[in-house]
Amino acid sequence: MNTKELLKKVRKIEIKTRRLSNHVFGGEYHSTFKGRGMTFSEVRQYQFGDDVRSIDWNVTARYNEPYIKVFEEERELTMMLVVDVSGSEFFGSTSTFKKDIITEISATLAFSATQNNDKIGLLLFSDQVELYIPPKKGRSHVLRIIRELLEFQPTSKKTDITMALKYLQNMMKKKAIVFILSDFLTDDYQHSLKIMGNKHDVTGIRVYDKLEENMPAVGMVQMQDEETGELIWVNTSSKSVRTSYAKFFNERAAYFQNSFNVSGAGHLSARTDESYVKKLLGYFKRRG
Repeated sequence: MNTKELLKKVRKIEIKTRRLSNHVFGGEYHSTFKGRGMTFSEVRQYQFGDDVRSIDWNVTARYNEPYIKVFEEERELTMMLVVDVSGSEFFGSTSTFKKDIITEISATLAFSATQNNDKIGLLLFSDQVELYIPPKKGRSHVLRIIRELLEFQPTSKKTDITMALKYLQNMMKKKAIVFILSDFLTDDYQHSLKIMGNKHDVTGIRVYDKLEENMPAVGMVQMQDEETGELIWVNTSSKSVRTSYAKFFNERAAYFQNSFNVSGAGHLSARTDESYVKKLLGYFKRRG
């Protein structure tokens, strides 16, 4: 992808996802992820209906009429996008890869955070940390994140979620909002997720393709493992093969859901041919 094509694609994603964050997710994001507390803003004259517990008695005594303390939410938070860039994310049975949906969701979340004046950081991982961008504010920073999501070429095609969680745990000393975006076609990350969930506000977003759920019966087909590069012939007409295929998918989906539940973390799943907007909005509303 040359520079002109990249900038065009970045702009297209910005227009779509910024519109979503401004008109759909901005308020939901704000109400879902609270600030760190309330800080003193000012004092003003007491008005009917104000909480008497907010009366500033020193100022009231000085002016001989009631005044109250006004507080505002200490809003600034940090969001970390932890994104799987292993080989399996480049799968798609239509023109849309899992990677494309993950990029759009990440951009929507990033612009929602920017609208609320929060910092956004990015961690790209395979079975190693491929790229870490420290949290910062601003549109130009979000556009850099989108560019990396679009054009970054990982050095490995394999996946290790546990390694990514351990790395982030060491990097993030203060509580953060953490979104982990992956197809989660692996396991053995539950323990690390529990540790992460004890400190941070964690949400897992599982993106998958309909052909990963059920294998169609179309005879002998040559398939390639996107993470190992191995080519094998598969008899898709065999019922036992299709059953084993579906079993693998369902076991990983169940492990994903159970792991996030026991870790006290949020989770949602989005299929590439369905609206991730409805899934995200529903998640925010349930949490808010």
